[in-house]
Amino acid sequence: MRMLITDGTVIDTDPEPHVLPGADVLIEDGVIAAVGPGLGAALDGVEVVDAAGRIVLPGFVDTHRHLWQSVLRSIAADTTLGDYLSLVLGRLAPAFQAEDVYAANLWGALEALNAGVTTLYDWSHIQLTPAHTDAAIDALRDSGIRAVFAYAHPGSDDAARREGEVRRVASLGLSGLVTPALAAWGPVYGSVGAAEADWRLARELGFPISLHATGTGAVERLHRSGLLGPDVMFVHGNGFTDEAMRLIAGSGGTASVAPVVESQMGHGHPETGRFREFGIPTGLGVDTVTDAPGDLFAVMRAAFAAERVQGGSLTTGEVLRMATVEGARVLGLEDRIGSLRPGKQADLVLLRADALNLAPVHDPIGAVVTCADTSNVDTVIVAGRIVKRAGRLVHADVRRALDLASRSAARIGAAAGAPAAARR
Repeated sequence: MRMLITDGTVIDTDPEPHVLPGADVLIEDGVIAAVGPGLGAALDGVEVVDAAGRIVLPGFVDTHRHLWQSVLRSIAADTTLGDYLSLVLGRLAPAFQAEDVYAANLWGALEALNAGVTTLYDWSHIQLTPAHTDAAIDALRDSGIRAVFAYAHPGSDDAARREGEVRRVASLGLSGLVTPALAAWGPVYGSVGAAEADWRLARELGFPISLHATGTGAVERLHRSGLLGPDVMFVHGNGFTDEAMRLIAGSGGTASVAPVVESQMGHGHPETGRFREFGIPTGLGVDTVTDAPGDLFAVMRAAFAAERVQGGSLTTGEVLRMATVEGARVLGLEDRIGSLRPGKQADLVLLRADALNLAPVHDPIGAVVTCADTSNVDTVIVAGRIVKRAGRLVHADVRRALDLASRSAARIGAAAGAPAAARR
């Protein structure tokens, strides 16, 4: 199957973000075949997508999100990190049944696609039973999004480790749009011994590893245990020492920053600039919609503003890279997604550039980062398949997904004794 996106203002991100006015993108069997002007002159039997008045760019890559919390939107808008942990993980998470996880993951994945996020890293710490795990994976598959499903044990104490369940996830043979990873608790929320066991397990299975870490000590403990490496992604990193940054950079490790959540919950100043100054590939993440929007437009603006207010020199082009090709590198997917290089998967977004909030467009890259929002997302393509066309999701029963999400939200709120306002 061939598709031709014609006459768009194309932004590619490799090697650096640059604009190709009036260019075409040719897709063959789900893969980018060519990018340039006049590609359709001698083509027959190709589906044509008219991109006049549109900005065409790689799909956004969200490097850290707890997708199961999608049915808890804004329930913790005013909380600190400690309050969030007490409410969401302490009171609400235990009320989730497998069908709630399915509803939340489906709804959250559709929200991401609607916002132009074609790939996300699902840091999933709601594995209360194998059925919860299967429900999360099934929803990702049903949504049509590209995702890394990162399994986390159902608790941070050593007794909560479920090594057999991680092996079962490995036995599922996840590939294609949904691939596996390990979301590790230690050594920040768990013990060094559990971290060592998890790292051994992940590396035996070929799973990349991700962990939350802030403050001092975590990186150094991993280094002393010989656990650092290019397969380790650090989430947040607020307050890391320069020595920790050097250790991560020297090991080839990566980072994911969630500037909205970090700023609002009090993690500390987002370390976007410092990670990149040390040469550490850095992606952007929504983290949780319990107190943040579920799109990368807001996250890009937060990262840009947080760095500039500190006197940093971060540019809109660098921010766009973090939301696309650099985010892909963080996830180990840079050979598949993140740019429009021929041979990569055809994950693309078309933004309406003739809308009131974007037109007239003088600098397409700057406009995407500083002005665009979800209302501009006209078309979304994942692996050559159109999942959103003319501003509407296709191949997805949004009404059914909303019904499932609404029912789960009401039941969880009631079961956990959440405020009545949260259950409406």
